[in-house]
Order: sequence, then C-alpha cells, then structure tokens
Amino acid sequence: MKIRSIAIVATTRPIGTLPGFVPVEAAAKDLETVTPAIQEAISNIPGKSLIGLVVSYPPGGKAPAHTHARSAFIVGYMLSGSIRSQVNGGKIQVLHAGEHWIEPPGAHHQIGENASTTEPASLLAISVADTADAGRLTTIDK
Repeated sequence: MKIRSIAIVATTRPIGTLPGFVPVEAAAKDLETVTPAIQEAISNIPGKSLIGLVVSYPPGGKAPAHTHARSAFIVGYMLSGSIRSQVNGGKIQVLHAGEHWIEPPGAHHQIGENASTTEPASLLAISVADTADAGRLTTIDK
C-alpha cells in the first residue's frame, strides 16, 4: 500500500486574507472538496489546536480511503445532504443534515461518499489535534 499525505494550510491569519489562497479543489469531478475553515491554537491546552474543515461532495462524490492523525479527535457535523460512512471496519452508516458522529484518534475511514447521485452534500469536520499535526491530519491510502 502506498501512502500519500494531504497538506492543510496552518495559519493564524484568517484564510481569506492569505495572498493567493484558493480553496483545495477536487482533482476529479467525483471527488470531495476540502476547504480549511478554522485553525486556532487552544490557549489552555499547550500544543493542541482546533481545526475545522468544510468537506463538500458533489452528487455521487466520494473521498478516498484515508487514516487520520493519531492525535486527531474528530467530530463530523452534517451541514447538508447525506453521506455514507464507514470507520475502522465498523457498520456502514448513512448520516443526514443535522446529525453528528465522532472518529477516534488514528481512525481509518474506509468509506466517505455522498449517499445521493442527484444532490450535493457537505459536512464540517472539527478536530482537536497536536499543533504539529495540524498541517497533516489525513493520510490517503493508495
């Protein structure tokens, strides 16, 4: 299995003020788009940061299988639509707008895909992780 890392912009400046910042675009029409939304050091927990990402799926879109950083505790909150998800070989679930779930540190996310072939879906992924991991929260399985 080859492994490739996804880099996430880590900054203390609002993302919209970064010169030349362009949200990460899907490499192909059926892949998800990940847009950084929050990056803040947690002042009362030295070495930890709060990271928020908006993940958008086009109709029929999917995320490649991936593993999260060992320090990253993740809460996912569905903003719109519905997704099909499987983590750590568990039950395949369909999650709908307004629902949330958690993923433990180091979770292996085998399935993450839009449950609809006609409507888009989006979620907010919020993570508490080691500040050193903030730029590499996810490793894609290849």
